[in-house]
Amino acid sequence: MAKVKSSFFCQNCGTQSPKWIGKCPSCGEWNTFVEEVIQKEESTVGTWKQGSGKQKRAVVPKRLHEINFEEQSRLVTQDAELDRVLGGGIVPGSLILIGGEPGIGKSTLMLQIALILNNTKVLYVSGEESESQIKMRAERMPHKSENCYILSETNTQSIFQQIEALQPELLVIDSIQTLHSNYVESAAGSVSQVRECAAELMKFAKETGTPVFLVGHITKDGAIAGPKVLEHMVDTVLQFEGDRHLAYRILRTTKNRFGSTHELGIYEMRSDGLRQVANPSEILLTQRDEALNGVAIGAMMEGNRPLLIEIQSLVSPATYGTPQRSSTGHDAKRLNMLLAVLEKRGGMRLGQQDVFLNVAGGMRVDDPALDLAVCASLISSYEDSPVPEDICFAGEVGLGGEIRAVHRIENRITEAEKLGFKRIMVSKYSVKGVDLDKYNIKVIPVSKLEELYQGLFGE
Repeated sequence: MAKVKSSFFCQNCGTQSPKWIGKCPSCGEWNTFVEEVIQKEESTVGTWKQGSGKQKRAVVPKRLHEINFEEQSRLVTQDAELDRVLGGGIVPGSLILIGGEPGIGKSTLMLQIALILNNTKVLYVSGEESESQIKMRAERMPHKSENCYILSETNTQSIFQQIEALQPELLVIDSIQTLHSNYVESAAGSVSQVRECAAELMKFAKETGTPVFLVGHITKDGAIAGPKVLEHMVDTVLQFEGDRHLAYRILRTTKNRFGSTHELGIYEMRSDGLRQVANPSEILLTQRDEALNGVAIGAMMEGNRPLLIEIQSLVSPATYGTPQRSSTGHDAKRLNMLLAVLEKRGGMRLGQQDVFLNVAGGMRVDDPALDLAVCASLISSYEDSPVPEDICFAGEVGLGGEIRAVHRIENRITEAEKLGFKRIMVSKYSVKGVDLDKYNIKVIPVSKLEELYQGLFGE
């Protein structure tokens, strides 16, 4: 019998070391190295398929033009938000990892997808819940399916035996941290087990063309738990975000080999599951009875989807020494830059003012086109004068106080018109060559911050 070998692995990033180290040289974390057995059992049996005794031909390189390729149709679900984020549907043979905080709704989303695909044979493997618990959650959902099979198992070899017997068209693993393989002698959830189980599932997905969803845990920093190589192995990494105390959830992608990484899906958590939000601009805009100071509406883009979002700010004299600068959902460094531009180019005395900025709806934004809305919100709060409710903004602010052009301005104008706004203020460089007569909304081109101030408060 072969001698058992062991090594030390960082539980945060997966770095391997022959001896214990206090501080990880790769990620800098302390006391994360754990000893794990790395000697596999001597076996010639495949990891996901039982050996048939036949010899397998060696793979030889081919010229690129000799490779036969046929465009495979994607598996389109009835969940338009998921299809958009994935780039148009589920690609056959793809390995998709979805992560999020505990209780955010990852298992609910996966079970809902399994029930929606009524004409697709789906195997839902759960290592965290019993079959009765899954049944209890499924009873609350409106969708029913005769082709959804539930398996409560954590051993990969047992799972693959059921897969060979059932031949599913879609596989869901909830979660990858609960699986363990007989070929690695370490605890479930360790770096070695997660890497080995993901490798077996990846081989299964690529050889059979069956798409596989992996549910993953996250660390306290928000990163996917386990080795970083897990994110490199999969084809797509989805992040399910949101506050557990709020009703809305956001599905975004951080890696996608088959589509864009800029798309966004929005759901509403309800007692009967997750509801798709087809028009998120309506939920991101606060319904109010009267105009408020420090509130401005900005037109942003998330992938191909335009969104109108509410920017709220509060500018008040600093009471205790150094003024505070606080932002929620917006980059704090960019807020400081805009404050410096307003003070230098706009003549506003903000050095002794506390500034608080909030993006309504719990969104996190990074589109520079919201700069104009942020500046309008700050000026409104500073002047104690509300921004008119029928106007929105789309433009980037430069260090010289100039209003710079932003991309896809026509989509932003169309979204503002659809939601009933009468005016939209944009950079004059964005509308060059754009036919403005076809819109039923007044487009106001501006080039400097002075024109923004005069257009809002100069009357």
